[in-house]
Amino acid sequence: MLLSVSTLWCRNWATMSVMVAKLSRLPVVNKRAATRYEAPPPPPVKLFLTPSRRFSRSASTWQQDAEIASSSEENFGALSTDMSIRRSFRKVSPEMLDLSYPEDDDDKKSEQSSRRPGRRNTTYWYFLQCKKLIKAGKLQEALEMFERDMLHGEKLQPEEYNYSVLIGGCGRAGQLKKAFKLYNDLKKRGLEASDATYTSLFNACAESPHRRVALEQALKLEQELRRKNLTLSVATYHAVLKTHSLNNNLHACIHTLREMLDVGHAVTQETFHYLLMGSLKDKELGFRLALQVWQQMLKSGLVPDSKNYNLLLRTVRDCGIGDPALASSILLQSSETHVKSSKGVDIDLLERQLLVQPDSQGGGGETQNPLVLLRPAETALLPVGFTPNLLDLLEGKGGGGVISFGAVEGASDRLALLGGAHGFLEKMAAGGLEPDLRTLTLLADTMAPGLQSLETLLKVAKRHCVKLDTTFFNSSIRRAARSGDLDGAKAVLSIMQKRNVSVDVQTFGSLALGCQGQKDGLQLLQDMEEAGLQPNAHVFSALIGRATRRLDYPYLKTLLKSMRDRRVWPNQVVIKQLEFAAQYPPNYDQYKSRNNYLLQIDGFRGYYQQWLQAMPAQDDQDGQSDSSAAFVKTQAERIEGRKKQRAAAKIKISSTKATMTP
Repeated sequence: MLLSVSTLWCRNWATMSVMVAKLSRLPVVNKRAATRYEAPPPPPVKLFLTPSRRFSRSASTWQQDAEIASSSEENFGALSTDMSIRRSFRKVSPEMLDLSYPEDDDDKKSEQSSRRPGRRNTTYWYFLQCKKLIKAGKLQEALEMFERDMLHGEKLQPEEYNYSVLIGGCGRAGQLKKAFKLYNDLKKRGLEASDATYTSLFNACAESPHRRVALEQALKLEQELRRKNLTLSVATYHAVLKTHSLNNNLHACIHTLREMLDVGHAVTQETFHYLLMGSLKDKELGFRLALQVWQQMLKSGLVPDSKNYNLLLRTVRDCGIGDPALASSILLQSSETHVKSSKGVDIDLLERQLLVQPDSQGGGGETQNPLVLLRPAETALLPVGFTPNLLDLLEGKGGGGVISFGAVEGASDRLALLGGAHGFLEKMAAGGLEPDLRTLTLLADTMAPGLQSLETLLKVAKRHCVKLDTTFFNSSIRRAARSGDLDGAKAVLSIMQKRNVSVDVQTFGSLALGCQGQKDGLQLLQDMEEAGLQPNAHVFSALIGRATRRLDYPYLKTLLKSMRDRRVWPNQVVIKQLEFAAQYPPNYDQYKSRNNYLLQIDGFRGYYQQWLQAMPAQDDQDGQSDSSAAFVKTQAERIEGRKKQRAAAKIKISSTKATMTP
């Protein structure tokens, strides 16, 4: 039975093969139709025959199979031959290829959201990418990657280092609100902040422009850390010191330094760097405070670095020494008490010195100055050109010269206490340091104005291979112009041209400080125009300040007209200068006395009122800041109010006289 079934199937398969061979000889009309309707080959069928019956097929069956195979071999390739002789082919349209059943958009979205991506990024990968973006100055892109891609896109659980790198970037950019928002999110997720996180948060408080809010956040964070009883790292303590020093809070700086020493951390040059920064914020006593901090740094056995020297120069330039007698009693003590010690900082002594009050020293002015005048015989033993250096006294080496704190008035006098530029650079060289561009620029701001000082600094720059830039020469020009030496300032400008150093708007702003009259001021504006530079409000502020001191009202009207023609809108400083110029001097009665300088004040006041009312009309299209525009508008309204008050007063006086007339 099984043998007959298999024989029947083989005969039918042979018949089908003959029919397929005949069909293959027909011309093919459409390749696509042929391929579309071609039947798939039948699956192979295994014959379960016993060994005795495998070879029992008839001879006629084998002969028929051989004839079918020979006919197939003769017709092999006939289809490809018919296709090869065709001269043209029809391309299938894209619409036909893309024809498919349209899927619903909602189904696609649900499929994409539910589908797991083939490659998922890790939290550490996002940490590296955010760090790279922040280093390139793309903080906003890093924040978007963290929130959009990592949290919402891949729904990854962030780690502590993901928050720390972003908080650090926000801290350096001064984005206080965003930094603490990230910190609160970190705590909500149950993560533990590291020292790097706390350091970044305090840096955000230090760099924030909103000082009051930043200080409040810093104090709250300090209280939180004390409640947790955490031991902070040196970097975190330095960030806390930086925050309090920039907020001019020496009490908090001393408290932080004491806590830092109690936990066993050693002080470094960076520690005193922030203490010097805190001294710099006190413009009245900053120079004296910086010298006291310097003295404690030397007692600790530390050698100051370049940053410490530059900060000391900044206090020389910007801060005073306070009461001379009190400064003498604190700084100029015997050299035996200032010997270097390896015991560290005497925090109690530093606190008493930095936070000392004048009354605590017996009235201040009654304190005897330890430095007395040398006798002529002792003065003759000093070398020619010798300049005493107060830094030698702080090191315990003895000054050997005459120093009178009563003569300390300007920056050049304070620099002279440190041995001048020569003595200051010698102290740096003794510590193995070389001046950089910042050091030379600060020296140009503090040295006595003149070409001699400039030549000295040029030699120092050449010896130490320091390339001087525009900022350095602007400082020299500013010093000469403020002293009234306009020719010296122009000489510095000629040196810039010889050295191929480009000028900028700040260069002409520094020159404007030395322009006394209208001729010099208008020539300066013309030179700026020839140089292709547009004067700004700072340049006009310098010119208006000089004109106001001379009460040159025609010159002031010319400057205001030039500002309007050049479309330079005033800032608050310019408005305050003009308001001062428009006021009558105190106790001046124009009806009782005559002042030739004030003859033009009434005309200037009228012109200034019209000019001020016309300026805010251009704010929106010329880019004046909103604060300046609001200030200008307020001043214009104030002037209009004063005008109405004077008119009302005149009407009242005239009505009173009319009633008194019989």
